Parts: sequence; structure tokens; C-alpha cells
Amino acid sequence: MPKIFIQKPIVDINGDEMARVLWDKIKEDLILPYLDLKLIEYDLSIINRDKTNDMVTKEAGESIKKNFVGVKCATITPDDKRVKEYSLKKKYPSPNGTIRNILKGTIFREPIIIKRIPKIVNHWNAPVVIARHAFGDIYKSKEIFTKKKSRLVLYSENDKGRHDEIEIHKFESDGVGLAYFNEFDSIRDFAISCFNFALKRNFPLYLSTKNTILQKYDEAFKNIFDDEFNKNFKNQFEKQKLNYQHRLIDDMVACMMKWSGGFVWACKNYDGDVMSDLVAQGFGSLGLMSSVLQSPDGKILKTEAAHGTITSHFRQHQKKIETSTNPIASIFAWTRALSHRAFLDSNRKLSEFSEKIEKICISILNSGQMTKDLALMCGPDQSWVTTNELFKIIKSKIIN
Repeated sequence: MPKIFIQKPIVDINGDEMARVLWDKIKEDLILPYLDLKLIEYDLSIINRDKTNDMVTKEAGESIKKNFVGVKCATITPDDKRVKEYSLKKKYPSPNGTIRNILKGTIFREPIIIKRIPKIVNHWNAPVVIARHAFGDIYKSKEIFTKKKSRLVLYSENDKGRHDEIEIHKFESDGVGLAYFNEFDSIRDFAISCFNFALKRNFPLYLSTKNTILQKYDEAFKNIFDDEFNKNFKNQFEKQKLNYQHRLIDDMVACMMKWSGGFVWACKNYDGDVMSDLVAQGFGSLGLMSSVLQSPDGKILKTEAAHGTITSHFRQHQKKIETSTNPIASIFAWTRALSHRAFLDSNRKLSEFSEKIEKICISILNSGQMTKDLALMCGPDQSWVTTNELFKIIKSKIIN
């Protein structure tokens, strides 16, 4: 088949370990043979991030901002063990967090539904898309140990020296305290991202908070979402016959378990972190979960797999042992990036190619040809194929 010409580039961000091995295989077998595509490449392996003092991560983020479309391989966020393993200069932050701050984007995680793969929640027949406000909250919090008879105070001072102070607690024993924050501009960007994404996917949107308890912090989320919806999105939602609603998080969790899917759930940072993994397992596997980072206006998109670098398989690969590693989420990272490039450029052929790859992958898995991790979920009688065998099967379907 002749190559499909793509006028504008895609930012290609390579990563670490087995995810990197899969990444190169996807490009070599499934993408570059069929697309006349310019890739702007960045190496975000932990070794290169250390070599560049992590400047390469910022450069990659700025490049995505400039070119509108990026696709990212899984990367290592080093802990103390990894710092020692790779002899790193320091413990570098998550590349996803760095890029997220540059794009001011929201993470949307969505399951790839395969009928043959058993679901833990078997009545979920349509995607539950988790929108995570990945800013502030406990991930940027500060903690403090306190002593008996001490007083914990929350204190805020502006640039003119004026301050507000509120007593949190008087301690009768040794204890611990915590403070975290958010910013209205970031919450508003989150709201706009969620409304635009829901309209694009044609899904209703639900925001969850605990504003009955956090009557300033969580109420701010509710008020900003309500304000943005009423000013800028209500007519569009009504036109597409979509619903937007705020619910208490405990009520939303109960609804999620009762409903059959087909909605976007906007979560605060910690809630989104937890619920995205719950939803992934409810649908079957984290290896069947796509993840996109979308700018508030919906124009900029960075896609990736929701899973990590698959270290255990990489250790086998290093020993020349053939693995059965699931590449589906990484393949979908590429197809979702290509689809967005096609949408921005009105490239029908590219859009059809992306859709074809996804349908081929779903069809192959539903036929029973799958990697070992998915086969184990189907039961002891389910056969499985190696990674290389799966790539050969997918490639044969593209050509036909």
C-alpha cells in the first residue's frame, strides 16, 4: 500500500526499559512502513534525562506545545533504588508532571474494551473515562510532625504583608499535620478541558467533590465548574443532549458501580489517581488503558499508555529471553496521537488508518490471539502468543 502523506510532524518521546523496546517495534512494524511522517524525536530515558539535567523533558513539552501532537513512551520516575541503580545525579521528578505543567493539561484515562477479556464489573459496557486534575492537592502538600501541647496554625500572607490565620488544632499528644493547596486558574483550565473533552467524546460529564466537608476548597471546584458551564458550555451540552452534574464523591462512586459506563468523571488529583486504577481493573487490565493529556482548548494532545516501563519483562529481554509483553496500550497511544493529527489537519486517510489499526487490535484479541497477561485473565485454557508473534499477526492484517 502507498504511504499516507502527513504534512505536519508529531513529537515522538521515547522512554525506558521494555516499554522502549515495544515503542521501537511499534514504529518499525506498524507506523513508519505505512506513513510518510516526520517525527520530532526526544529521548526521555532516565540516562538521557540525567545527562541533560532533565532539560530534555522541558524541551519535549515545549515542542508538543508548538506542534500540538505528542506521543510518549513510558518512563522511569526514579526512587532511591533507581537513583542508585543508574548512578543518577539526583531524584528527578515525573516527566509527565513536567510536561503537564507546560501544557496546563488534564489527564483523561479510558479503558480499551475487549469483549473476550472478562470484566470484574461485568455490566460496564461503555467506557468510564477518568479526568484527573493533576495539580496541587496532596502531591504538592507539606507535612509536619507536632509535639504534645503544640498548636497547628494555617497562615497566609500576601505581597503587602497582610495575613490571615486560622487555628487548626491543639495537640494533647504528639501528632502530625498536613497542608495543601490549589489555584483557581488551574481549576478553571481543568473545567474547560473536561467540558471540551466530554463534547468531543459525546459523553455526559460528572464532577465529584466532598464540598459538604471542605466548604471552601472543594466548593471552589464546584463553583468554578458551574460558572464555566453556565457561561460557555451549557448551550453546546444541550445541543448534543448531554448532561453535566456535580455529585458528592461517595454518591458518585456508588453511581459508577451501578451504571453501565459511557460518561466522563472529573476528579480532583488524589481521587483521579485512585479511581483511574480502580476503573482499569474493573474493565480488566491496566494494560488495556489509554491515557491522553489534553490542553484546555482541546487543540494540544499528548498520548501515552497508562502502564509503566515493565521492568520484569525487560530483565528477561536483556537475557535474550522472548517475552509475551502486552503492547496494546502503547499501540493505542500512537493511534490516538495520529487521530488527533488527522483531526487537526483534516487528513481523512490518516484518520482511517488510525481507526483501522485499533479495529485490527481489538479483533485479534477478541479472536483469542493475545499476550500472556490477558490470557491468564481469560482462564487456564486460553492460549497466548509472544510479543513478536502478536506484532506479526497485527502487521499481516494491515497489509490485507
